[in-house]
Amino acid sequence: MTSDQPAPWLQTGSSTTSKGLPLAKWFAAYLRHFEPTADEAVVGAARLVSEAVAEGHICIDLAHYAGARYWPDEKCSGLNMPDLVGWVARLRQSPLIGRPGEYKPLILNERNQLYLARYWQYEKGLADNLLQRAAEPLPAIDGGGLRRILDRLFDTPHAGRVDWQKIAAAAAVLKRFCVISGGPGTGKTATVMRVLAAFQSQQSAPLRIALAAPTGKAAMRMQETVRKAKAGLPIERAIREAIPENAGTLHRLLGSRPDSIYLRHDRHNPLPVDVLVVDEASMVDLALMAKLIDALSSRTRLILVGDKNQLASVEAGAVFADICAGRGYSAAFRQEIARATGIELSGTEAPASPLGDSILLLQHSFRFDTASGIGQLARLINQGESVKAFRLLESERFGDVVWQNRSFASTKAPFAKRIECGYAGYFAAVRKGAGAAEALCLFNHFRVLTALRAGETGAEGVNRLLEERLRENGSIGYRAQWYPGRPVVITRNDYTQCLFNGDIGITLQHGNELRVYFEDTDGHTRSFTPERLPEHETAYAMSVHKSQGSEFDEIVLLLPDQPSPVLSRSLLYTGITRARRLVEIIGPQAVLEETIKRMPRRHSGLRERLWGG
Repeated sequence: MTSDQPAPWLQTGSSTTSKGLPLAKWFAAYLRHFEPTADEAVVGAARLVSEAVAEGHICIDLAHYAGARYWPDEKCSGLNMPDLVGWVARLRQSPLIGRPGEYKPLILNERNQLYLARYWQYEKGLADNLLQRAAEPLPAIDGGGLRRILDRLFDTPHAGRVDWQKIAAAAAVLKRFCVISGGPGTGKTATVMRVLAAFQSQQSAPLRIALAAPTGKAAMRMQETVRKAKAGLPIERAIREAIPENAGTLHRLLGSRPDSIYLRHDRHNPLPVDVLVVDEASMVDLALMAKLIDALSSRTRLILVGDKNQLASVEAGAVFADICAGRGYSAAFRQEIARATGIELSGTEAPASPLGDSILLLQHSFRFDTASGIGQLARLINQGESVKAFRLLESERFGDVVWQNRSFASTKAPFAKRIECGYAGYFAAVRKGAGAAEALCLFNHFRVLTALRAGETGAEGVNRLLEERLRENGSIGYRAQWYPGRPVVITRNDYTQCLFNGDIGITLQHGNELRVYFEDTDGHTRSFTPERLPEHETAYAMSVHKSQGSEFDEIVLLLPDQPSPVLSRSLLYTGITRARRLVEIIGPQAVLEETIKRMPRRHSGLRERLWGG
């Protein structure tokens, strides 16, 4: 088969060119053009791994794909993959496939995992760097001085509980790389503030400290919580003032360049910081995390903060979950923690990796106590306890959790009314001409979250439903695309205007024109005419993925009427923990049960690289 005659499974209809093909098809067709005699099993493998990356995986395990048929349709019988042994042999013979360390478009390792070369390099570079940081000893630390400062910073007794916040703070001081993971309300930010105070108290000059998060919204929330936590630190004013309050996005920190995968800061131009704290680290994909680590000098301390049970990044990888996959502390680390905190860590399990001493899990939620249905439901979901979760939802014992066991089709009209009521305070403020800061605050009290983006039960469908209701009751004109009160979410980064994917804006009347207002990380608002905005969508409802890094007083979580591959335990957990005071779940029991049971894992080799096995 020649390069200008693609295989049937690489064509769209009668097309014989790659123009208009989906990216994975285009990539496979390009390799065919690059190597016209390439084996179909090789080009097919290239398409499979490209599709897998688009779905969030880092690589494919050939054993899961061998012997199956792919891409059949009414015009093509598809492609049958060989058995595993034969397929591996054919891939090894191809000039398109390299072994680890070789410069080829695709890399096949000894575990029969196939990678796009760039993602193999990201994974290896990240793993090597993290393991080196975790294993590298720090200069000797004054144990007595550390004990005194930690006792001062953590002076509140924890009756009957191990103070994991204090342990995490000690670990962050003792290690060049540290991960602090915990659910909502476990005090992650408060712990980090005490870590930074402990760092600074041992220095004669102010440290260069940077605070960052994956999105603008997450950076704004980080900034808010940092200011509150910093104000309550029982420490000298000079040390408190040396801790920064401003947080920015990782892309801005690294110096993103428009239309380029390359960043201003890399190993040749490292970030000029002594300590970097990254919040909402579960949202960081493999490529960005690898570039971040690459841009840190060997002397920079790195603290990753997040919730390992939350959804993974939208892009490829589940990096934070892979980093947190192992447990166990070394005997030497237990002794150091005892000297620094006075707390004896129980157990004798040795870590399978140098990374073990760097992973700290906060276990007590100060927001969701025993009277909180949200907290108990989140715990049951994480444990996969669907029977107990349904028992809790049906008991009506908790005023902060409501479940409507019904399909969307049967509740469409009351659902639209519920949304309108949820935003009633916001709509009233817009009508009376409230300022941007007040309107933004009111808008963030309530949100509709969806599992899907498209379709009737997706964010697009719900936004359309509410706007139809607003048109019917005369709140907005029938043909109006833009109107006072329309909320939007940015869907593509615009570095020129400093508007980033996930930023929320609201439309308000300003004189004779409409302007869209966004809140900066410093708490001030900026406005733009609608025509200047980058790609955006209406945002009365947003997907759970888009909601990461945000919190609302009340949420309505809408599940689809039928099971979907998108649904998972982590999606449900992430959705309900966006709520501070009330979560209302709408969805049939069969779908909710399937969602709690489903725990898909993204394929990668990162977990094995970090923890062995």
